[in-house]
Amino acid sequence: MCSYDRLGEGGSGEPGDRQSVADTHGLLTAVLDRVAGDREVVPAGHSLGGLIAARYAPDHPDRVAGLVLLDATPPSMTADLTGVVPEAATGPGAEVRAQNLAVFGGENPERVVVEDGPVRPAGDVPTEVVRHGVPYLGEIPEYGAELERAWAEGQERWPAVSTDSRLRTAEGAGHHIHVDRPAIAADAVGDVVDRVAGRA
Repeated sequence: MCSYDRLGEGGSGEPGDRQSVADTHGLLTAVLDRVAGDREVVPAGHSLGGLIAARYAPDHPDRVAGLVLLDATPPSMTADLTGVVPEAATGPGAEVRAQNLAVFGGENPERVVVEDGPVRPAGDVPTEVVRHGVPYLGEIPEYGAELERAWAEGQERWPAVSTDSRLRTAEGAGHHIHVDRPAIAADAVGDVVDRVAGRA
């Protein structure tokens, strides 16, 4: 198992310019070339990392043997957010809207711009989609319940990335599933690895 810091995160340097999700794929490929050679891998991504992994898999069928998405950023997050929280919103809802739109527009350490897009199929790679079980978005006054609904619907779209996918809920975990309930995250990875091995 190997993890890496994307540009602008952890020990990695900051990118000079804004990046697209496709640019992050170039970095991921370079990491895989270095640590895995030409072997197949099982990317496991959380939040934005999950979206990056889900969009990487369809373009790299020779590299991706399985996929784990831990409360991955929904594929239509910007539309979902603006559909729930109007531009005229005030208070905490307005803050959530502004902060997230800034992040999706590239105002994040990685400087990556995240655009909405469809879920593209990656064939039949074994996939586990794990969504949070603690409705933390519900704490946002006025808009929380609708934001939870939109996030849940986004998680329900991710299984379309593969014809061999499963959706589960991480009971007792908020957005950071791997921190709140690490055993659930580990089990999801183990399940996918076992399914991949069963095909060998």
